[in-house]
Amino acid sequence: MEKKPLNLPVIGWREWVALPELGIDSIKVKVDTGARSSSLHAYDLREIRRGGATLVRFKVHPTQRNTRTIVVAEADVLEYRSVRSSSGKASRRPVIVTHVTLLGRTWPVELTLANRDEMGFRMLLGREAIRRRFLVDAGRSYLGGAPRQSKTRQR
Repeated sequence: MEKKPLNLPVIGWREWVALPELGIDSIKVKVDTGARSSSLHAYDLREIRRGGATLVRFKVHPTQRNTRTIVVAEADVLEYRSVRSSSGKASRRPVIVTHVTLLGRTWPVELTLANRDEMGFRMLLGREAIRRRFLVDAGRSYLGGAPRQSKTRQR
């Protein structure tokens, strides 16, 4: 039985996305179909209890090789999840849900928060986030275009 071809937009193996609820207008992501979940570089994580809810406040350096630009963000904790890194080490990470924007489309995505200082990209967009939304051309980059001039809102 022949499958009907998918009519989905194509993205490259790296793209610029926005995380509007976190105050990040653009951040470079590695689109990683080998990773199930998505991850955002975050440090100085602090758990907060407010009105019976658990939140996490954290800082992000949204631009690679730039520690001067800092975005302070806050989000509800969905859960804590044990995640195995590419080096094989498991760690317990907070998971948040926030909206991501790419190619003019905005949708909610689960993000684990982890220190990615040693990684090449500040964010990893895993297969769960792009499933049934995009096709990936592993040989191309930045099919969504360059970021706007205003990269982030510092808080």
